[in-house]
Amino acid sequence: MKNKVVTAEQAVALINDGDVVCTTGFVQSCIPEMLHAAIEKRFVDTQGPKGLTLIMCAGAGDSKGLGTGRLHHEGLLARVIAANFGRMPKVAEAAQKNKIQGYNLPQGVISKLYRSCASGSPGLFTKVGLHTYVDPRLGGGKVNEVTTDDIVKLVEVEGQEWLFYKATPINVALIRATSADPSGNLSMEKEALTLDCLAQAMAAHNSGGIVIAQVERVVAHGSLKPKDVRVPGILVDCVVVADPPEMHRMNYGVHYNPALSGAIRVPVDHMPRMELDERKIIARRAAFELPLNGAINLGVGAPDGVASVASEEQVTPFLTMTTEAGAIGGVLAGGSNFGSSANADSVIDQNQMFDFYHGGGLDLTCLGVAEVDEDGNVNTSKFGGKLNGCGGFIDISQNSRAVVFAGTFTAGGLEVSIEDGKLRIVKEGRARKFVKAVEQVTFSGKYAASKSQPVIYVTERCVFQLTPGGLELIEVAPGIDIERDILAHMDFKPIIHKPHSMDARIFRDEPMELMDELTNLKLCDRVSYHSYRNILFLNLEGWSVRKKGDIADLQKVLVEACIKAGRRVNAVVNHDGCRIAEDLYDDYAHMIEYMMKHYYKTTARYSTSSFMRLKMQEALKKRGLQPHIFESADEAHAVVDAARAAAE
Repeated sequence: MKNKVVTAEQAVALINDGDVVCTTGFVQSCIPEMLHAAIEKRFVDTQGPKGLTLIMCAGAGDSKGLGTGRLHHEGLLARVIAANFGRMPKVAEAAQKNKIQGYNLPQGVISKLYRSCASGSPGLFTKVGLHTYVDPRLGGGKVNEVTTDDIVKLVEVEGQEWLFYKATPINVALIRATSADPSGNLSMEKEALTLDCLAQAMAAHNSGGIVIAQVERVVAHGSLKPKDVRVPGILVDCVVVADPPEMHRMNYGVHYNPALSGAIRVPVDHMPRMELDERKIIARRAAFELPLNGAINLGVGAPDGVASVASEEQVTPFLTMTTEAGAIGGVLAGGSNFGSSANADSVIDQNQMFDFYHGGGLDLTCLGVAEVDEDGNVNTSKFGGKLNGCGGFIDISQNSRAVVFAGTFTAGGLEVSIEDGKLRIVKEGRARKFVKAVEQVTFSGKYAASKSQPVIYVTERCVFQLTPGGLELIEVAPGIDIERDILAHMDFKPIIHKPHSMDARIFRDEPMELMDELTNLKLCDRVSYHSYRNILFLNLEGWSVRKKGDIADLQKVLVEACIKAGRRVNAVVNHDGCRIAEDLYDDYAHMIEYMMKHYYKTTARYSTSSFMRLKMQEALKKRGLQPHIFESADEAHAVVDAARAAAE
């Protein structure tokens, strides 16, 4: 049997000038550090290999020179195709100075392109990236002027727009595992994630290239169980044992944590409580959007605070958190561990996770923002003179059923205080986030609105909702003045009808009873019946229809109230401040149709929101129901009283 174990120097000596090299790693985890270091040393010593093309999904480094940051030396790289440039700032700087060619593509697209390359396909058809800067109409993902080749094309298939991403044959794949036998069979028992190692290895092998695997140890022939082998030896050309061990840390902050590899399960019932500051306010408000029993993805920064709030409110067991890196279930890890999960239910390959995401498997994502404009466009990829990259942002935000963008209203030195349940801005941030037009479109508001995708924007002082006409201010924190604290720090004026106060519980340092809210346990308190007038009054002020289950819960409460009344009732419904998710209006109208058929004599609804009235009228009209929605309670009650009097 051939022994494929070699030194790092011997392995990287096989890389030729001009080769296309792909590497693995996710943020600070699962990085083949020794291989990156060996390439750097070879280039510094010999000025070779030159003119490489680097392909990578997520950022793989510490932003300070480790990981792919080691490959910054002038002449080493000629072209980079990556989802994230922020983890290799000197490489990003070279791209911005037109010293190398660069493409910034969605992480999930690159991840799945490995499979395209492995299978001999010319590329990938997907809708991911439409109407963002990756769309050829907005730049095609090119990051500078010297990048001229089009690797993204707009195509039409059966009357629909798609993007076609060209696959690039791979000469060298740098991957990582825990154990290898001398034949190159690889297992990953101590790795936090499996990422795209199998797809990358197959892509390089089937392109006539080589596969170099960094491992922690070599084991005897036959000691790896067949189902434990994640990359078969037929795909691997070289095995390099990491030495010293620091070159094979689980991530840059942790040498090894068995809870992240799935070797053990640890108690996680008592996560540290967050301080009640602007970050927790944002996380608390976002937590009201959580779909119980749904699949959820959380971004970094303010969004990852949602996991802490969910733990405090004891709703974590009823949620399934996921990461784009492949972890499903458990408690999402932060810091240097980001992307992994303690006590995960399972860990799948990154490209498989993006299949799930691209296909609409996510019920909710909560993501951070750098810039937002009046059309609801979001920028997280290029701002403040920096090329950060989109990462998985486009893949996730475009395909999640519902989206919550979360972040502070301004950036750079913002200070707030909470006094007697009210928010006060002590010091305003130096930089505005709500701008007239974003520098780069990482999320298209108009495209999302055209698909009726539910989208809200949560800050510490207010909440906006995406509408076909742009951003609408729907909630304001207690203590906040709209003119002084909101409009004065925006470059545009949002749609304003009659915004309601953010839930007062968010600003009190005590449990919010979130479980009761998410399970609609107290929904029955919103229904009252007046037997003398035979009027059932439903007060939905401030309530949100986030998912289909909310409609089912409401219908159950209404049916029970009508049965208790013992006759058909005249219903009056207050929709003032009620928010119905964009994609659920038809389901809501179906519920009304059911109630009209079986339990209502007449019904009248009212709302001060013209947007709510318009959307409700459209949904009711489609079902042949009386579409008029009144502006005031007096009008609605008058109509019901008149109908009741006429019937008597």
